[in-house]
Amino acid sequence: MVSVNDTQSESPDLRQTAVARIQDAIRQADATVRAQHPWLSYQDTIGVLILLVSLGGMLALIPAYTNGWLPGWIVPPLAAILASITHELEHDLIHQLYGRKRLWLQNLMMALVWLARPSTINPWIRRRLHFAHHKLSGTAADVEERAITNGERWGVRRFLMTADAGVSVLTRALSPVASGRRMRLFGRALAAYFPLGWLHWSIWWLFVADLVVRSVSISFGLTLPWPAAVNSWLQDQQWLLVCWIGPNVLRSFCLHLVSSNMHYYGDIAEGDLMRQCQVLTKWYWWPAQLFCFNFGGTHAMHHFVVSQPFYLRQWVARDVLPVMRDAGVRFDDLGSMARANRFGEATTPA
Repeated sequence: MVSVNDTQSESPDLRQTAVARIQDAIRQADATVRAQHPWLSYQDTIGVLILLVSLGGMLALIPAYTNGWLPGWIVPPLAAILASITHELEHDLIHQLYGRKRLWLQNLMMALVWLARPSTINPWIRRRLHFAHHKLSGTAADVEERAITNGERWGVRRFLMTADAGVSVLTRALSPVASGRRMRLFGRALAAYFPLGWLHWSIWWLFVADLVVRSVSISFGLTLPWPAAVNSWLQDQQWLLVCWIGPNVLRSFCLHLVSSNMHYYGDIAEGDLMRQCQVLTKWYWWPAQLFCFNFGGTHAMHHFVVSQPFYLRQWVARDVLPVMRDAGVRFDDLGSMARANRFGEATTPA
């Protein structure tokens, strides 16, 4: 549903007033919670503890699966939920909300959250792209969101690009742009995903290929073509797929689905905070929200105040979201998917 107080018809001055109102609401709610809970001042410690619990949980799922303590179908979603928490930590680390005065700690945490989510690009490279995202959100220059299909027409192509970073990179590399620029973009993407992204997506496609080959072999009564050593390795390393690779495919798909559709694209003026994002709260988003830590329900708040840790953003959302709705931020504008994420009427996507 689009907000009744739709900002499309408002003047820039009115939108700036609305921005200030929302920022005040976020900061006031944050200050109130911090005053009630002094332990929240230990932000570095909180960040480290959240990281240790998330990583510890992901590691504990490995023996739980390999020893048969948990069934294979429950492990990937549990690991994906834990990995989604490390994504929120990375987002905070990009804004230097932990380890600001202890860079060794910040860099160590960055490395660990990358290991937990090998499907992603190098977080130090992502920092530069993310800062540009805040400045250029909604424009063609917003590489971070464009890379996960924001602004594309919905169809099979966008679905596959949303699900698989490798497909997204290759699709853009083959897009009709000048060959020199195309190769530069392809080279930068390859560098950004090196080395963990290369490892992650290679293992993923190896297991996908194995599944396809096995299915065909069984269907037609053929002999499995893999050498015995390869077949043995695939069987022995099944835990990689169940506990590490598969969960991150699920997590990244859900995050990209939510993020690329909650951000508007193409008809947004640079720095127009009121039009950069919508808020997603409807029940039909929750299967995806579960694996990206309610990103669609709270990320728009981050565009107004970037200095708030993710757990406080979730904490105060109930008080802030009504203010955002009343000020004119859109909620559950499902029609944006049919408009290729345009704020207004659809035009030809870039």
